[in-house]
Amino acid sequence: MTIYPGKLAGTIPAIPSKSAAHRLLIAAALADGPTEIACPSVSQDILATARCLEALGAKLDRTEWGFTVTPGPAPEKADLPCGESGSTLRFLLPVAAALGVEATFRMEGRLPQRPLFPLDRELEAHGAALTRPTDTTLTVSGRLTPGDYHLPGDVSSQYISGLLFALPLLAGPSTLTVSGPIESAPYLQLTEAALRQFGVAPQWHPPVYDLAPGRYHSPGAAAVEGDWSNAAFFLAAGATVTGLDLRSRQGDRAILWLLQRFGAAVAQYGDTAAVELGKLTAQDIDAAAIPDLAPVLAVLAANAQGTSRIYNAARLRLKESDRLSTVAALLRNLGGRVEVTADGLTIEGTGLTGGVVDSYFDHRIAMAAAVAATSAHGPVVLRNAQAVEKSYPGFWADFQALGGKLR
Repeated sequence: MTIYPGKLAGTIPAIPSKSAAHRLLIAAALADGPTEIACPSVSQDILATARCLEALGAKLDRTEWGFTVTPGPAPEKADLPCGESGSTLRFLLPVAAALGVEATFRMEGRLPQRPLFPLDRELEAHGAALTRPTDTTLTVSGRLTPGDYHLPGDVSSQYISGLLFALPLLAGPSTLTVSGPIESAPYLQLTEAALRQFGVAPQWHPPVYDLAPGRYHSPGAAAVEGDWSNAAFFLAAGATVTGLDLRSRQGDRAILWLLQRFGAAVAQYGDTAAVELGKLTAQDIDAAAIPDLAPVLAVLAANAQGTSRIYNAARLRLKESDRLSTVAALLRNLGGRVEVTADGLTIEGTGLTGGVVDSYFDHRIAMAAAVAATSAHGPVVLRNAQAVEKSYPGFWADFQALGGKLR
């Protein structure tokens, strides 16, 4: 795809948050009755979770506005095609073990190489057995037992969320101790909110969660809120996005105050966020709680006066691509100057000239390339532009609706 320079302008609605959708669909599939989930558009990752929940015994019917989720009995064995979705794997691996299902997870892309330690250790210490039949499959068998679980807070909040979904399914009470600082803590707040909607209330007494056994109770209906992670790309290009919860627990809502720090003018009203970029100034950014924003923040930094630093971002090496390397390659191929450090990026605000880049099959790299093209001095040729379908299938249509030019 060739993307031509030109500012974006106008208004688009936010797509449903895949982070929220994963959580609500899982809770609904474990509930005591059907639930209507409002989720008018879906991505590959959301559909991966839906497929896996059906394999675990639930029935998910697509409706005009989302899903009707009807729980069902768990099978003895299940085949779970989780595609490239790390959330699907990390959330449902403990759930399958809690249900006593012998489940084989089928993984694609870089997912087989992405880590599971120490979640796998905790599962095996409490009754589960994990094997790797092939390079792209992972099988869990046995059944989790109640007890005391332990995870570090600085590895992946998805491990913690997976256990928060699973431990209430067990026959007795359990504890989950989270040691050290918690990275991506807002995502745990999303998990806790989803659990509370379905009548499950983990008690947090830092650093310990107390989880009593109990049933998930359907609220009858639930709605997936707008996605701040994907809205961030259009906001960073100077557009207006509606359908956002301005008090959301999503950590990537931080894009608004980060844009303000760079010097952009930000307006918030109702369910709408609007941005005017203007002259930008370099910033130092701690990415520990907002790793998914790093690609688009790097593009902003390349267009900001001075030298910016993104740090506490070592986990970006374990995403759909090694995002420290692929973001650096994106900027360099477009004429930018960037250095990869041990835990982040140092970016000089030299502007971008245009050039040929690759998404490396990473949805956020593809979207960052689109934002980069809007302010570049020449066209950007993007290989593997279809990577956006993982989280935002309508991205290119929305890009054009805002005045973006591409071929």
